[in-house]
Amino acid sequence: MDHVHVLDHPLLQHKLSILRDKNTGVKDFRQIVSEIATLMCYEATRNLPLEEAQVETPVAPAKVKVLSGKKLAIVPILRAGLGMVDGVLALIPSAKVGHIGLYRDPETLNPVEYYCKMPSDISERIVMILDPMLATGGSASAAIQFIKGYECKSIKLMNIIAAPEGISRVLADHPDVDIYCAAVDERLNEHGYIVPGLGDAGDRIFGTK
Repeated sequence: MDHVHVLDHPLLQHKLSILRDKNTGVKDFRQIVSEIATLMCYEATRNLPLEEAQVETPVAPAKVKVLSGKKLAIVPILRAGLGMVDGVLALIPSAKVGHIGLYRDPETLNPVEYYCKMPSDISERIVMILDPMLATGGSASAAIQFIKGYECKSIKLMNIIAAPEGISRVLADHPDVDIYCAAVDERLNEHGYIVPGLGDAGDRIFGTK
């Protein structure tokens, strides 16, 4: 699967072990999600286009490389995706931020949209969709379809943990989108939760039940 990138950096794997622990509190969980997002963003932006420029160092002129054209837009899927935003902005503070509000119908497990707001120039940017968990893939696939409606040509999906079912759904619906994750878990249970996973990411980030 050329479009699936499982990031196995030791720091990522160590931090992921803390997220999985049911005894990790809200403060630590929230901080680790942000730190993981920073580390994942570093890998997910490895192929950003560059162009040559020239600057004056204190010693002499230097040819340098800078990011080419418009940079990133990041789009968290509300609400759990919000936990990853600051981690990405720490690395790319010039990124613009859009928002997609989706919730999963508990009966059908299908995504329902309730909010969508994007930067005016998002079609000119590389878009990175953020959501800690890729479970059934329904919400991610719907979010990608919404983004494509803005005529975006380059879209990446960044999840901390993915289920095989979710990966298969996104690849089937959007074979042009790259998926970045820190782990691919075993399966989904009968309630649509990732096993072993880490529970409900939104509840654990925001301290709700």
